[in-house]
Amino acid sequence: MSRRFAALAALAVVCAGVELVAGRGMSPGAVWEVLGGGGDATERHILLQLRLPRMLVALGAGACLAMAGLILQSALRNPLAGPEVTGVTPGAVLGAVTATALGFAGWDSPLAVVLAACAGGCGGALLLWLLVGRAGGDPAQTAVHGVLVSAVLGGLTAMVLLVKPGELGSVVQWLVGTTEGRVWEHWHLLWPWALVWGAAAWLLSGPLALLRCGDDIALAAGLSARRARTLALLCAVALTAGAVAAVGALGFVGLLVPHLALAVFGADLRASLPGAALMGAVVVCGADAVAQLSSRLLALALDADRLTLPLGALTACLGAALLLVVVRRAPSRTF
Repeated sequence: MSRRFAALAALAVVCAGVELVAGRGMSPGAVWEVLGGGGDATERHILLQLRLPRMLVALGAGACLAMAGLILQSALRNPLAGPEVTGVTPGAVLGAVTATALGFAGWDSPLAVVLAACAGGCGGALLLWLLVGRAGGDPAQTAVHGVLVSAVLGGLTAMVLLVKPGELGSVVQWLVGTTEGRVWEHWHLLWPWALVWGAAAWLLSGPLALLRCGDDIALAAGLSARRARTLALLCAVALTAGAVAAVGALGFVGLLVPHLALAVFGADLRASLPGAALMGAVVVCGADAVAQLSSRLLALALDADRLTLPLGALTACLGAALLLVVVRRAPSRTF
């Protein structure tokens, strides 16, 4: 197990290094020169004030989404219960967009965005809870209602954007997901939030393991299934809200990374939860590096300096393709 963690940590370092040299504005040689203490003022600003916080935010957001997905899948006993399809991510986006429309939040006030996103995520999870019922329903019912709730919340977000398009043009990136323009303020707000709620989720790893076995087994072990599930959902909503406030709605990260973590680290959530966090950080950071490299190559090929490939578009395409491959390889499996 320690070797697996060490391999993932090494891969995270590699992805972080590639992301630092992948962007436009300075050559890889200039990056290494700045890291060595040299470089001019412009190069130092690009690397230390733009690329470095962007890389750290990508790592932190990926860890939050992966942990949130694993918590949701364990608490709801549903392999498709990612933040994207349970109303949590769409609710968080709706909360952030609505708060911006009302003038309560914006990119210049990340704390207000986090609070608004958390409130929206709680609202989306509560709506799903009311539709499915206190008993939680079966996994298929939860997945269907989750898709419906996500569609409704997405429609409400579109309505808000249509009402005030002039004021909310910049928040479209919340709908797609991007790390563009992230600065140290976003990182200083994200890492303590992720640390606190990630630690709380790890403390719930025992109850979550019982919930994965079913409410009857949890009750037989003396666990209050309703209370444990409520606390777990609160952790998942908070982690998702922090990620959404930092990078927007990244598709499929919270849905597929938990499955990879369980395959690599096993069913013991004391190991798979931190493993999922590390794996999510690797996936998002690596995808962001690929997005920057692709943007750089496309800009050269099409002679378009402002061409940028959003991170969320890349994760959505790759995640959908991977999910299709998994379903086609295991057509008899119940999702």
